[in-house]
Amino acid sequence: MALVLLRHTQPDIAPGVCYGQTDLDVASTFDADAARVLTDLPSVSRIVSSPLMRCRKLAEFIAQAYALSVTEEPRLMEMDFGCWEGKAWSDIPRPEIDAWANDFFHARPHGGESVAALTARTRAALSDWRDETHTTLIVTHAGVIRAAHAQGETAEAFNFPIDFGEHVGLP
Repeated sequence: MALVLLRHTQPDIAPGVCYGQTDLDVASTFDADAARVLTDLPSVSRIVSSPLMRCRKLAEFIAQAYALSVTEEPRLMEMDFGCWEGKAWSDIPRPEIDAWANDFFHARPHGGESVAALTARTRAALSDWRDETHTTLIVTHAGVIRAAHAQGETAEAFNFPIDFGEHVGLP
């Protein structure tokens, strides 16, 4: 069966801030956002979630509606942006952004995780959760969804648009 990858709803943080693995709560619009997510989801038989609060709350909301339980999977967390976490993207020193852009897949100018490491753990987790008997909903983050769909190691290969509360299939 398939995997359905769902990005969490809007987190409670100002736009333009790098937040990666920072454990943020959901925005005040969560109830309405989560209800909208439910109207468009396919039928699933299992729910797996990143342990971060913004994913876990959405997963639990959906689980209650589907009468399912939620399994946490740490490998589905967003990329660790190290010292960039909590900083406005515009406040990150330009040489650090340039270093990342020059070696997008392997660079770690923030001291956190490389895109290569994110991709490896994402693909291992998704492989472990794929089976023939379940359609599994994976409640996760944009970086994880992009890593799952990327076909290459360039920034362009990771340019996969996914909005808050949007889902995509992974056959």
